[in-house]
Amino acid sequence: MTRLLEVKSLEGGYDSVQILYEIDIHVDEGEFVTIIGPNGCGKSTLIKTIFGLATYYRGEVSYRGADVSGMRTDQLVNMGISYVPQVDNVFPSLSVIENMRMGGNKLQPQTLSDRIERSLEMFPDLRSREFDLAASLSGGERQMLAISRALISNPNFLLLDEPTAALSPLYQQQIIESIDSLRQVGITILIVEQNARLSLARSDRGYIMSNGKVVHSGDAQRILTDPEIGEYFLGSHDDH
Repeated sequence: MTRLLEVKSLEGGYDSVQILYEIDIHVDEGEFVTIIGPNGCGKSTLIKTIFGLATYYRGEVSYRGADVSGMRTDQLVNMGISYVPQVDNVFPSLSVIENMRMGGNKLQPQTLSDRIERSLEMFPDLRSREFDLAASLSGGERQMLAISRALISNPNFLLLDEPTAALSPLYQQQIIESIDSLRQVGITILIVEQNARLSLARSDRGYIMSNGKVVHSGDAQRILTDPEIGEYFLGSHDDH
């Protein structure tokens, strides 16, 4: 498989507060890769550092073989990388269609129109809400809108930060299925997710983080079925 993202010995944090230590991960083209771990372990900081939203200290981040370590967010977007944050990921005072347009305000009108139509095909729940304010959407619909807007830039690689947080079980399932379906149109996925079982069930591989470091990695199904990992990182099967 073609290596899309390669991260070696990455260290980062927020200004002078170091969160990440010697992180090594990779994502191959077409993969769905999930990062899990306890709250505060550095999962979100990792993808924010990759995407230029946290402070890069040292280490190597390469995308399609090019060094993108510490590169600005707008430069990464132009290279085909997009990011969906966990919070503040829509403009509540704008309509659904206006939010989508914000994702492609530099595009030619016809191109933008075509990409909005493609997003609405992927998330048909939004079609009947096109002219409603984003503030009126449910949590699940907002997350669909945030992903839709990220798709307007036509990315090859999508980073998502806990996309199912605070959603109902039904919406959690729907969002993860929608994200997985993006692979059919050639988008590679790297996701940070609290609902580890749900995301790993759709993933090719997983990474487990603890205290700012990667402590385990491997095939997603093996992680799901490893009793020792399950006890410490996934919660027992009896947990609700």
